[in-house]
Amino acid sequence: MCFSLFFFFKTSSPLKPPSQMAGQKAEAKKSTNSNNVPLFSSKVTDLDVKLDNEIVYEFGGPLGVVGMMLGFPSLMYYFWICLEHHQGKLIVPAVWSVEGIKSFFWNDIYAAVIDGARPTVYAAKIYMGYIVFSFILASIMPGPVVNGLPIPSLKGKRLPYLCNGLAAWYFTLPFSAFLHVTGIFRLTDIIDNFGHIMTIAIMWGFTLTTLVFIASHIQGTNHRMSGNLFYDFFMGASLNPRVGVVDLKMWAEIRVPWPILFYISVSCALKQYETRGYITAPAAFMVLAHFLYVNACQKGEECIPTSWDMFYEKDGFMLVFWNMAGVPFTYCYASIYLMKFEETTGIAITHSLPYTVGLFVALVSAYYIFDTGNSQKNRFRMEQNGSYIARNAFPQLPYGHIKNPNYIKTAHGNLLLTDGWWGVVRKPHYTADLVMALSWGLITGFGSFLPYFYVCFFLVVLTHRVSRDMERCAKKYGKDWDRYCERVPYIFVPYVF
Repeated sequence: MCFSLFFFFKTSSPLKPPSQMAGQKAEAKKSTNSNNVPLFSSKVTDLDVKLDNEIVYEFGGPLGVVGMMLGFPSLMYYFWICLEHHQGKLIVPAVWSVEGIKSFFWNDIYAAVIDGARPTVYAAKIYMGYIVFSFILASIMPGPVVNGLPIPSLKGKRLPYLCNGLAAWYFTLPFSAFLHVTGIFRLTDIIDNFGHIMTIAIMWGFTLTTLVFIASHIQGTNHRMSGNLFYDFFMGASLNPRVGVVDLKMWAEIRVPWPILFYISVSCALKQYETRGYITAPAAFMVLAHFLYVNACQKGEECIPTSWDMFYEKDGFMLVFWNMAGVPFTYCYASIYLMKFEETTGIAITHSLPYTVGLFVALVSAYYIFDTGNSQKNRFRMEQNGSYIARNAFPQLPYGHIKNPNYIKTAHGNLLLTDGWWGVVRKPHYTADLVMALSWGLITGFGSFLPYFYVCFFLVVLTHRVSRDMERCAKKYGKDWDRYCERVPYIFVPYVF
């Protein structure tokens, strides 16, 4: 991707969604859609603008975000070393002294990184090749155009999003199989060069964050700036950076991390197949788990434009780095642990049939709630937005779209869904997500903490995100939010929490 393109980011796009083509007059006359869901008002209130511009230091403020920007990459290297050289055991200095710590750093950490995780040309070709490939597909593949939510900083304007993730995904799958079978690019090279590729991803995460940050300043598209360089770099400057028809935030969130995560698990499974001649149930489990996740993201991409990340979060280090490097190279620990344990001991991790079947059932059941829960809320939101489209992407699960849903209409004008899974708890998709994350660890057994890092980290992230959401909704909806909380009193688990 040509770096100069980043200086032509736009907060709007020439794309014209079907709703615009139909004419604004016809659209204005509608007050409800065919599912009896009232449409959003395009008018942005003073409260919307106030909340959108409100600056609240999170994550410990400037000092906290500097710690995270330095700590995240360091932790990734440390965990990789534990997996690569110590069967997933967390290592510490043999002697807690100045000399012992220095020896630990230079001999155990630095030497391992230089040997197995230094940036290489081949690793750059693999990772950046996929980045460019993914971006090209996002630019040229066909797909529906969906409007986002009214953006307060753009006076209620709805930005159009080209949702061609599904077409890109189903082009990528056979194309990657072709590359592997023909030997042009063996997918096992991913895991063989994992440390090197991870370093390239870390470098790219910092690079892209910097490019977007600089471009935003040059174009004058900064939004909700605190005035502290470190904090604004972490949270981001631009809300909707774009290159042509590609919204960089949605591309980074959907097209990059989850496919890479999937192919890391595929690489591990193929490596096992080359060694043993078959793939064990735990390795197959991880491939299925990551396929379900990435496929859900692609098939439901049209729901993303109305999500919180697109509407509110800026495109800074928090989103860019974590999508480019953090997600694919830390959420894969279960797959890597399974492979490294077998390489080191010569014994593949397996479990009893009831335990294995139970985990497969738990994964698929949780996925069902995750998929349909996200579909219910996002399609409800799209119906309010006037951007709902029916799609038949695989798999379309029953109960993913609620007919004539129950809701609370707020004085603000927005609707709070109280039907389907959302009438049981306030965050059903988070609960299902956590169950899936836990199953990724359980399939590896209990020999290492690292396969459970994802679920532990995710629990912290979701708890923080829920607290942000609850606080913001309380400010925005007032007494209507109290009424909603009375109707749906539990957040994650009915009658528990």
